[in-house]
Amino acid sequence: MDERKDYLSWDAYFMGIAILSAQRSKDPGTQVGACIVGADNKILSVGYNGMPIGCSDANMPWAREGDPMDTKYLYVCHAELNAILNYSGGNLKGSTVYTTLFPCNECAKALIQSGVKRVVYLSDKYSDSHSVQASKLMFRMTGVDFAQYEPSGRDIAMEL
Repeated sequence: MDERKDYLSWDAYFMGIAILSAQRSKDPGTQVGACIVGADNKILSVGYNGMPIGCSDANMPWAREGDPMDTKYLYVCHAELNAILNYSGGNLKGSTVYTTLFPCNECAKALIQSGVKRVVYLSDKYSDSHSVQASKLMFRMTGVDFAQYEPSGRDIAMEL
């Protein structure tokens, strides 16, 4: 029997997990997922953007504009930070994060401090923002590699 050749690459597999994780987000505007993987290609943690534990999604603001106290930005935990905080195994030194959106500067700091050494991202739609520019500067200064995910051309589907 011939070896199967159409299996998922590691990058496609882990980005698929990040995309699936993003679908757990209650944010009506932006859903982001992250998957942190060790050097041995084992999943260490996952996360998605959402409110802190104990803060009811139904009672928190999800608006993007208006009085800052009435928008999501002061409250939401980003996917990368949630993935870091969800990890209970020690340090993340040398790991890779797969994320559906390029990390903001706050998440970049947390990833660097946690020992993440590689970032694979799906979208960089905020590349012109100061936040993402600062992230890229810090990643370059600290030797964190980052690269955009290159789709394999194969659809990733869930079958029930």
